Amino acid sequence: MKVTDITCHILQSKVERPFTSARGWLYGTRASCIVEISTDAGITGWGECYGPAAVNKAVIETQYRSRVIGRDPFDVEVVWEDLYNRIKDYGATGFAITALSGIDIALWDVMGRATGKPIHKLIGGAHRTSVQAYATGLYFIDMDRLVEEAVEEALAYKEQGFRAIKMKIGLGDPKLDFQRVKAVREAIGPDVQLAVDANHCFTVPQAIRLGRMLEPLDLMWFEEPISPEDHEGYAEVTRALDMAVAGGENDFTRWGFRDIIAKKAMDIVQPDLCAAGGISECRKIAAMASAHGVECVPHAWGSAIGLAATVQWLAALPDTPPAFRPIPPMLEFEQTPNPLRDELAKQPIVQVNGMVQVPDAPGIGIEVDREALARWKVA
Repeated sequence: MKVTDITCHILQSKVERPFTSARGWLYGTRASCIVEISTDAGITGWGECYGPAAVNKAVIETQYRSRVIGRDPFDVEVVWEDLYNRIKDYGATGFAITALSGIDIALWDVMGRATGKPIHKLIGGAHRTSVQAYATGLYFIDMDRLVEEAVEEALAYKEQGFRAIKMKIGLGDPKLDFQRVKAVREAIGPDVQLAVDANHCFTVPQAIRLGRMLEPLDLMWFEEPISPEDHEGYAEVTRALDMAVAGGENDFTRWGFRDIIAKKAMDIVQPDLCAAGGISECRKIAAMASAHGVECVPHAWGSAIGLAATVQWLAALPDTPPAFRPIPPMLEFEQTPNPLRDELAKQPIVQVNGMVQVPDAPGIGIEVDREALARWKVA
């Protein structure tokens, strides 16, 4: 079997209620670059790239596409190394890797469909048939009702069955952040897990100060407290706090995670399958984390394709630690309205009572609805 073509689809949908986080970016649209790989066997594979879709499309079409056409999809790691070594003089991180991630996921999808096996069977088997999902939400929408809207949204997720929630912080006032998190914790009660995500908006001293304020609220983790480039700063924050510190969604490849993991600069690493290098590379990152006693809880953001691929990877991740009461990895299930997540698959990934079943259909486990693809395609 040989690859005959790579097609990039830029999908975009409008957000009815724009939202923002500590970064200050107003999300008015949701967009993604979807990678479609065709083969001479009539088998099609799907992948997704994290980040601005048009840039990913340009990188694939100008740098990668010609080097993949004619290759055997089962040589997926060979292809990965060839593409990485082709581009690393110009971009060993960022778009060079997010674009490569989409190709890698699509090649694994081809292999799964060719063998009639879900991806988790190809990468070692499933440790679990379902994964616990946590709801990511509680962004900043109504700036006059920041506390009230957070409580209302959190209670809605609890009512839907979620047993874990992640909320945004970083309002510029530590006391307001604390008030908002405390109100949510009191509303949902002690039996629903709660994490906070600062989208790397704090300095090291600010993160430590706020983290110490938040420690009594029994949080799962403090995500991206500081800028992703500052690995030494992460180590300072991690050592200073008696709560787990998480990060890594903006890091790339095994080399980007190597020092973070080796020095335990974070308690939890969060590589994104669609950003850090695809399934081939994220397997290596997770293995490295396991060897150093660091948890791996993947980041997920995007369409149904990236979500489904992440579920496949999560099924194959071992518990941490493999002890009497292990900690299974959780699925980030972002909850802002997104038709690219909810309508692109004929049978979308859904949660029931906070759990998501691992699809056992071939490849990533879902079928792309081409009518929905055409509906949201802009380029």
